[in-house]
Amino acid sequence: MKIQYGLISADSHIALDRDAFTKRLSKAVWGDRIPQVVETIEKDKPVERWIVNGRIRRRAVCNCPAAMDGPMPRNKYPDRWEEVPRKAFVPQERLKALDEDRIDAEVLFPNDPGGFYDYEDPAFELACVQAYNDALSEWHDGSDRFIPLAMVPLLGDTEARVAEVKRAVSKGHRGIVMLAEPSSTVPGFKHISDPYWYPLWATCEELGVPVHIHASAGLGDKLNVPRWEGYTPRQFHSAFTVPCGAWPAQLVPNLIFSGVLGRFPRLKWVFAETGIGSINYVREACDYEWERRRLWTEGFLQRPSEIVTRQIFVNFWFERSGIQMRHAIGIDNIMWESDYPHISSTYPQSWDFVLRTVEGVPPEEQKKMLWENAARLYGVM
Repeated sequence: MKIQYGLISADSHIALDRDAFTKRLSKAVWGDRIPQVVETIEKDKPVERWIVNGRIRRRAVCNCPAAMDGPMPRNKYPDRWEEVPRKAFVPQERLKALDEDRIDAEVLFPNDPGGFYDYEDPAFELACVQAYNDALSEWHDGSDRFIPLAMVPLLGDTEARVAEVKRAVSKGHRGIVMLAEPSSTVPGFKHISDPYWYPLWATCEELGVPVHIHASAGLGDKLNVPRWEGYTPRQFHSAFTVPCGAWPAQLVPNLIFSGVLGRFPRLKWVFAETGIGSINYVREACDYEWERRRLWTEGFLQRPSEIVTRQIFVNFWFERSGIQMRHAIGIDNIMWESDYPHISSTYPQSWDFVLRTVEGVPPEEQKKMLWENAARLYGVM
């Protein structure tokens, strides 16, 4: 990959075309269960929505407000596929959007229709996951400026899960996206600290691809403050989104004190769309607990802050205060993100936010955070 602008987004979102699943899954096998866009009625108005396994997703047909036409900041979501901008879901048009925003490459997280584990059918989930991963691989085949992250089939057995990760990586995927705590999200799943998941971590470690926890990664609806009915939709979205900055403070200690990070010391973990502020508290608090409770006597021989520096990466897109504390986190552990095409995206003014956020930071440190750390982590240089 050629670095032209000096900026890699370590968190953007893929928007697949409406036929991404229908053209990859067998109609004879899956029928109308296949993820597809259909017309439905909401508030007496005909709209289009994704439907999966007969269940309509009551969200916009595409989560792409940053790509929509209109005044900024953009708050409009499309109700029909004809309203979805091509620069959201057509790879060549998406490259034009990257050039417009002066971004060299982007790491691609999922967008609608989202995960498939909640349909309680391992074969169906695997088929959908493979179709998604294949579609994303085709984006990467068309341009190495797209850095794909694979979905993981969670309902089936370990062998199927590991096989799909290996298959996806062989097709260009540079990491996996994982639930933050599976047992809290889906009844019957094992806790993320359970040895049940060790083969998955071992596979990712062996292949050199990181595990990604995005925002609340499935925990937001389970552990957030209950929704207040007095909110407008925009107020609720803000009240729901801002606390995502606290999720690393819950999840990283679990990974440390359960021994997962120590057992797989070469496996990197990325916390996306959670900002970078809470990781400073995590480092100090874990060290404090380790010292006060003498946890080295229970086999935890390495100081937690050293483990965080070795294995944890975090992303920023507007936090000036977090950047001021960059050395405590570790200058090699921080990456920038645009979140395109979601509502919090900095597109098409990303460099305005970048320059404001890293003002006063030495150029060599800026380079690391803005693109070099991502290029190194994802092996694109």
